[in-house]
Amino acid sequence: MQRMELTPKVEFLGLTFDLTIIVGSLLAAVLVFLIAILASRRVQMVPSGMQNIVEMMIDFSRGITQMSLDQKKAEKFLGLTFTLILFIFFANQIGVILMVTSEVHHPIPSLGITAEKLESAHAIAWLKSPTADINVTIAMALGVAIYSHYLGIRHNPRGYVKHYTNAMLPIHLIEEFSKPLTHAMRLWANIFAGEVLITIMLTKFPLYVTGVPLAVWIGFSLFVGAIQAYIFTVLTNVYIAQKISTEH
Repeated sequence: MQRMELTPKVEFLGLTFDLTIIVGSLLAAVLVFLIAILASRRVQMVPSGMQNIVEMMIDFSRGITQMSLDQKKAEKFLGLTFTLILFIFFANQIGVILMVTSEVHHPIPSLGITAEKLESAHAIAWLKSPTADINVTIAMALGVAIYSHYLGIRHNPRGYVKHYTNAMLPIHLIEEFSKPLTHAMRLWANIFAGEVLITIMLTKFPLYVTGVPLAVWIGFSLFVGAIQAYIFTVLTNVYIAQKISTEH
């Protein structure tokens, strides 16, 4: 079976960096930044245009935080929730709307595209969703886990230590290991699967054959990307709430 996708990579200090992931992540971050800047340039008492849209998104984010936290605590994590759901949403959709693939017939050693790899690759992906890479979603999930543990220690150190010094310690350790793993895998699997099928339709079959199915699948992938951004953000707030609970 042919490998469907090859991405340009560079090596630096013994580490390999996927350029599609870097560019996609930066693009998603820039989009979130631009939305925040444009919405706050001319704030009016009666919102309209971009300000109205952003205020609706802020209210939606506030609703997410209040699902797991009381109103006072929820406001402290509103900025995190708003930024996280927007970033993941854009990161999920980049590979659906802006996927750039092409055939490369000549090696590009500086980008890690060698003759050997070209023989087993059908197409080169120049831009895709960062969240379609398991390394990105694991890094995000680990960041959430570390941050939630930090908040737990800071907010209720005695309760935090007590929670991990009882007979249920093995269960707690398994639980803490599985949380970031499932948190990351759920997001990655959904976005990766969607992009694989889009790549197959774009590179394996003529457009007149896959045109209608491709359009339907792209629409479904956009919906899945939005739902997965919501789920990841909701779980982030749930994990934080579990750690800062006074009963923890």
